[in-house]
Amino acid sequence: MDDKKDSTFLGPISSALSLTIKQAFTIKRSPMPWEKAISAGICAGLPVLLGLLLGNLPYGLIAGIGSFTYLYTFHVPYAHRAKKLFFALLGMALSVGLGTFLAPYPTAAAIAVGIIGALAVFIFGAFKIAGPSAIFFVLGFLMSTGMPIDPALAPLRAGLVCLGGALSWMLGMIGWLIQPFGPEAHAVTKVYDELAAFIDSAGTEHDKAARQRLMSTLTMANDTLLAGHLSWRSSAPYNRLLLLYDHANTIFLNILEHLEKSDSVKLPSEFGASLRAIAASLDYKNGSDACQFHPPKQADEDVERLFALIDEAYAILRKPGPQLDQGIPISKPSLKTVLGGAFDKNSIVFFTAIRYGTILTLAAVIANSVHSSHSYWITLSCAAVMSGSTIMATFHRSIQRSAGTIAGVLLATLLLSGKPEGLVIVIAIVLLTALTELAIVYNYGIAALFITSNSLLLAESTSPLVEFSYFASARIIDVVIGALIGLVGTLVIGSRQASNLLPHFMAKTIRSQQQFLLDLFSGSPVGEDHSDDQDSIERSKMRTNLTNLKIVYTTALGEIPSHKQALELLWPAIFSIEQLGYLLESCMKYTGRPVLSDETLSQMLLVFGTMANAAERRRPPAKKSIPEIKGYLNLTKEIHDLQEALQVSGSAWAS
Repeated sequence: MDDKKDSTFLGPISSALSLTIKQAFTIKRSPMPWEKAISAGICAGLPVLLGLLLGNLPYGLIAGIGSFTYLYTFHVPYAHRAKKLFFALLGMALSVGLGTFLAPYPTAAAIAVGIIGALAVFIFGAFKIAGPSAIFFVLGFLMSTGMPIDPALAPLRAGLVCLGGALSWMLGMIGWLIQPFGPEAHAVTKVYDELAAFIDSAGTEHDKAARQRLMSTLTMANDTLLAGHLSWRSSAPYNRLLLLYDHANTIFLNILEHLEKSDSVKLPSEFGASLRAIAASLDYKNGSDACQFHPPKQADEDVERLFALIDEAYAILRKPGPQLDQGIPISKPSLKTVLGGAFDKNSIVFFTAIRYGTILTLAAVIANSVHSSHSYWITLSCAAVMSGSTIMATFHRSIQRSAGTIAGVLLATLLLSGKPEGLVIVIAIVLLTALTELAIVYNYGIAALFITSNSLLLAESTSPLVEFSYFASARIIDVVIGALIGLVGTLVIGSRQASNLLPHFMAKTIRSQQQFLLDLFSGSPVGEDHSDDQDSIERSKMRTNLTNLKIVYTTALGEIPSHKQALELLWPAIFSIEQLGYLLESCMKYTGRPVLSDETLSQMLLVFGTMANAAERRRPPAKKSIPEIKGYLNLTKEIHDLQEALQVSGSAWAS
C-alpha cells in the first residue's frame, strides 16, 4: 500500500522533472545572427592579434576581455547604443581594475563581486536595458582575481580592457554610418504591420491576440523612439518616424471607436493593404515611391474618415524633410521617476538585485574556502545560473550551464593540452566567440559550451597546464557546485515573492489610473503644457506601476511551484489594466476633454476604488454602475471590461 502511495506521489514529480529537462534542451527556431557573430569574433580576436604582433600576448588577452562589451550590442537606436556600450566598457574596465586591486583580499573581493552583480542587475532592470546584464562584469572581475596577483597593475589592466572595449564600441556603432535611424524605422515598420494584422483579424477568433500583439508593439516602438531622442539635435528622418508612430496611435484609436459603434466588425480589406504599403515604404530611403494607396470602393462616413487618416500617413511619408515640424511632445520619464519606482520597497527589480548580490557573495565565500586553483569558477557558474529572468528560467539555466560547461571544459582542456601558441590562440578565440553568438539564439546550453571554452582559453592560455584529468575534473566540480548554489539560493530566497506581490501591484496600478483619470476629466490642464519635465506626476506614477506590474506577472509565471492556471485567469485583468493605461494616455492628446460633474467623478472614484480593494484582497469586486464619458466610448468600455475581468480573477484567487 505504501509503495502505491509513493508511486502516486513520485509520478507527477518525475513527469515534471522530465518535462523541465526536455524544455531546457529545446532548440529554438531563430534566424542566425551572422552579422553580430562575425563582428563579435573580430572584436574578440583583434586585441589578441595586436598583442601578439606587438610581442606581448598576455596584454592582448587582457584587452580581449574588453571585447565582451560588444555582446551588449542590440538592435536599439544608435543614440542609446552609444551610451550603453560606453558604460558597458567603462564597467568592464572598472571590474577588471577592482578585481586586480582586491585579489589579495578574498573577503573584500567576495563582497565586491556581490555589489558588482547587484548593481548591474538593478541598473539593467530599472532602465529595462536589453542584454546579458551582470554576467560579463562579474566574469571580468573574477578573471582578474585569477591573474598573477599584483595590485599595482590595476590601472594598466583596466586601461587595456578600455582599449579592447573601445574597439567594440566602434564596431557596435558602425551601422550608424549606413542607416542612422535603422532601429527606429524597424520599430515603426512593425507597428504598421501589426496594425494591418489587427484590422484583418477584426471579427475573427484571432482579434484579441492581434490586439495584444499590437499593444505590445506600440509600447516597444514608443520605448525605441524615446531611446533615440536627442534633445540637442533635431533630425527630419527621426521626426518623420515620430509623426508616423503618433499617427498609427490615432488610427488605432479611431478603429477601436469604429468597432465599438458599428454593427459590423469587419473592415475593408483595403485597410490592411494600405497600411502594409506604408510599412514596406519605410524600407526605402524616402519611402514615398514605394507607396500604393488603396482607396475604398464603397464606404460609409466612418470608413471614409479612417481612410482619410491613412491618407494623412501617406502625406507624412511624402512631405519634404525641411517641412517636417515635429510638433509632438517628447515625454521621457525622469531619472528620479525611474529610480524611485525601482527603489520601491515592493519593487521586484530591487529584490532581484539584492538576492543576486547576496547569493553571489555567498558563492564567492564558499569558493574562497575551497582553496583550489581558480575556484572563481564556482562564483561564475552561480552568476550565470541566476541570470535567468524567472525561477523556472534559473532552473533551466542550471541544467544548461552544467551540461554546456562540462562539455566546454573538456573542449578547452583538449585545446590547451595541445599548448596552442600565437595565431592559433587568436583563431580559436575568434571562432569560439562567433559560435557563442550563433548558438545563444538556439539554446543557452550550446552557447555555454563555447563561452566556457573561450573564457578558459583567455584565462589559461599563457599558464602552464596541469594534468589533464585534474584540470578538467576541478573545473567541472566547480561548475556543478556553483550551479547548485545559484539554484538553491534562488529557490530559497523569495521563490514566491512575485506571486505574493501581484495583488498589491494590481491594486496600486488601478489606484494610479484612478488618480490620472481624475486629473484628465476634472478640468486640470493635463497635457496642455508640453514643456515636460512638467509631465503629469500621476501619469509618471501610472507608467511606473504598469511596468512593475508586468514584470511581477511575468516573474510569477516562472516561479516554482507556479499556479499557472490561476495566473492565466488573471491575464485578462492584467491586459485590461494595460489597455486602460494606453487609452488614458491617449486622452492627453485632446485638449477639449469634457469636465465631468462631481457626481460622475465620485461614481468613477467608487468604481476604481472598489476594483482596487477587491484586487488587493484577492476577491471579486462588487459590480458598480460605470458612468459614460461622452466622446470616450472606448475608455468607458475598457473600465467595464476590467471590472468583468476582475470578477474572473477574483474567483480564480478564491479557488
